[in-house]
Amino acid sequence: MPTIKTRDGTEIYYKDWGSGQPITFSHGWPLTADAWEDQMVFFASHGYRVIAHDRRGHGRSSQPWDGNEMNTYADDLAELFDKLDLKNAVMVGHSTGGGEVTRYIGRHGTKRVAKAVLVGAVPPLMLKTAANPGGLPIEVFDGIRKGVTDDRSQFFKDLTAPFYGANRDGAKVSQGLCDFFWLQGMMGGLKSMLDCIKAFSETDFTEDLKKFDVPTLIVHGDDDQIVPIGAAAHMSVKLVKGATLKVYPKAPHGLASTHKDQLNADLLAFIKG
Repeated sequence: MPTIKTRDGTEIYYKDWGSGQPITFSHGWPLTADAWEDQMVFFASHGYRVIAHDRRGHGRSSQPWDGNEMNTYADDLAELFDKLDLKNAVMVGHSTGGGEVTRYIGRHGTKRVAKAVLVGAVPPLMLKTAANPGGLPIEVFDGIRKGVTDDRSQFFKDLTAPFYGANRDGAKVSQGLCDFFWLQGMMGGLKSMLDCIKAFSETDFTEDLKKFDVPTLIVHGDDDQIVPIGAAAHMSVKLVKGATLKVYPKAPHGLASTHKDQLNADLLAFIKG
């Protein structure tokens, strides 16, 4: 399997398909690069080079005890960019991966980046604080931690319902898609999964978003039950100069799967525009 070794010895698995302008994809928690395959096949077939990695502690990457936080996630991605010598790249991040993209730009700038896309992304801050009254209370994330600690296999199975909107009237979400989510989640390490909850919920990306200086598209479902749109996309679009917000009516958090054709078309138009 293709991997890079980071400065602390962590092996990061990645897939690298096609040729042309590079598009990188950063996945959400608790998933893997495989969550992006609907997009990767589409764009590789349209003349782009597509790269997606398994975040440390997730999927086929190694599971270090340390470094399961946003700064290191972003630095791992920067090492992948450097080792593959990616230039003029379009960065796409979903959920936690949107935080990873945001922190990458905040820490490493856009010298290798042409455009950025945040899909159902966690920035600027998920946690409710005095300065962020629209966020979710810490008890929500404590509940996630308890669910993962007590029985993460069942927790991940249950999580698929709100993640893909399967708990909504008229939803058509296959058991196969839910099983695919579960499989990806169970590939990760328990310590990494627990650490990442803190990383995606408590990291404040406000200053990182202010450093964006490339065309940016923000996509979010207005029925996102995992990362509510109000404290996420509606806030981020105010912080990223010139950003475009595209809201998908009634779309869930996992819209890269449930609305893959619409997302692929919108991404293609944005990249070509």
